[in-house]
Amino acid sequence: MELLNQTLNSFSTQISDLEIALNTDIFETNIINIIIFGGGLFKLLSAALSEGLSERQQRILGAIQESEERLQEAVTRVTESETQLAQAAMVIESIQKDAETTAQQVKSSILTDGKSEIERLTSTAKAQVGTIEARVRKQISDYVVALALKRITMQLEGKLNSNLQQQIIDTNISKLAE
Repeated sequence: MELLNQTLNSFSTQISDLEIALNTDIFETNIINIIIFGGGLFKLLSAALSEGLSERQQRILGAIQESEERLQEAVTRVTESETQLAQAAMVIESIQKDAETTAQQVKSSILTDGKSEIERLTSTAKAQVGTIEARVRKQISDYVVALALKRITMQLEGKLNSNLQQQIIDTNISKLAE
């Protein structure tokens, strides 16, 4: 820190020892030549600088315009994408509704078919039970008739004599003749 203070003190002493004065003699100071030289430089360099700045400005404007075009294209694509998304959402919703309707129709159809199948099986079972019942009744009836005939035959064999047999045969023959 002390070194910095010494350096600043030494510098301030040297500045105070200098005598700054303004020379007002135009020819001695060569101010006209400096003004002409500065004007010439300004004239020559201003054209080159303005041309370079103009080119740079054109490139910047072109880049800005290109960016705006890309932005517009991006906005258009986003709008189209949003429209497609909305259409896809509507299609999905329509498909879901159709699927629900189809599922309901299939469910209803299955229930209806199931009911009709149950009714058909029930009626078939009832018909089969009726048929089996009739067959069993007929078998029982045939069995009872056979037993009755057998019993009657056994009883008649013991009680029938030849006169009675001849009389039954004659009666039946006369019935056949009529």
